[in-house]
Amino acid sequence: MTMRITAALLAAISVSLSAGSAAVALRAMALKEDPARQTRPPQTPTFTANVDLVQTDVIVRDARGQFIADLKAGEFAVYEDGVKQEITSLTMIHGGREHNVLSPPAPRRDGLILPANRPRNDTSGRIFVIIIDDFHLEPAQAQKARQIVGQALRDLIHSGDMFGIVSTGYSSISEQLTYDRQVLESAITKIQGNGLSPREVIEGAQGSQGPTELRHRAHVALSLAYEQMRNLEKVQGRRKAVIYISTGYDFNPFAQSRLEQQALRSRVDAADLQNDPFYRTQQSSQMLAEADLVQELAELTRAANRANATIYTIDPRGLAAGPDVDQDIRTPEWSAHLGTSQDSLRVIAEATGGFAMVNMNNFSAGLKRIDAETSDYYVLAYSSSNADPLKRLRRIEVTTTRPGATVFHRTSYTRAPAR
Repeated sequence: MTMRITAALLAAISVSLSAGSAAVALRAMALKEDPARQTRPPQTPTFTANVDLVQTDVIVRDARGQFIADLKAGEFAVYEDGVKQEITSLTMIHGGREHNVLSPPAPRRDGLILPANRPRNDTSGRIFVIIIDDFHLEPAQAQKARQIVGQALRDLIHSGDMFGIVSTGYSSISEQLTYDRQVLESAITKIQGNGLSPREVIEGAQGSQGPTELRHRAHVALSLAYEQMRNLEKVQGRRKAVIYISTGYDFNPFAQSRLEQQALRSRVDAADLQNDPFYRTQQSSQMLAEADLVQELAELTRAANRANATIYTIDPRGLAAGPDVDQDIRTPEWSAHLGTSQDSLRVIAEATGGFAMVNMNNFSAGLKRIDAETSDYYVLAYSSSNADPLKRLRRIEVTTTRPGATVFHRTSYTRAPAR
């Protein structure tokens, strides 16, 4: 038995050696046919790293509020998370014309002077996207919204500017970017208000996550605005501004009145309902739901910063001292709701480098300011030296050595999530 196993093992070893000899022979023949393979070094793994090219619009004004148009590249410094970055490009848009600050034009030479070649696609014009959040405009505020858009068409949008307009609700407006002013004029007539009144919010359906219809409307509006920012991210080389007309967001409005309404439906005392364990659990779930909507609000501003788009928010309610006479709502609750909704508009605007037009009836000064900020500015670009893919939120600081100058720019950007 042992001899039989040994003979089989020897046979297997012989076959293995024969196969090994054949493999060595084939390798030798391949080297003989290709001598270069004899000296070819072994391959080493290659690792790639992505470097973000970051662009940001910078507005520099003197003590009188006038735009400073003679800054040199050496007078700027940009920091990302406290680390100084190397500026790769710096252009200035002034009076509708683009000037390369980083690379000055070549000196003039004697001889025949030819006119400069004009590019076919002039990128000096601006892009405006008007978002009508009619899900958060009551019918009485729709007329004011139409007046604001009409005034923007006359005083803000000039020849060479592209513009588009969309709505979040039943106005059903969705006009892509165009130069045709008649498209915007036609869209203005479609603006209508479909927002919920305070009484509708109080008496509306209440789920485990708060007012059901209110939450749905806020999600739809913020999602549509987010998609507009994603579309603007594809456009490069133009000043991008978003005119956001809305009454803002309050994810837990009129809490006491809603509690009393729910107690009335349940035929219990409001104090007893407030101490009920089931109601307390419901309130905890609502707080988590509010956090989700706040996160959507934050994602909107991050998407705008990635697209280098500035959002200017406008509240068509104007100066509001208190609730309307026909609205049966307590003044303290109304004031708290007004402050919270206006604060949400301020957050959206200021987090993207813009400003909010709230508590005002005359919007002419605000539109003129938008016109000035989108007409005279610098476009600064740098390649981020931070290649850490886990560091998504980056802080930006732009300074200038010009005495007495004030610099306006976006303060942060968020890297797009890995695909």
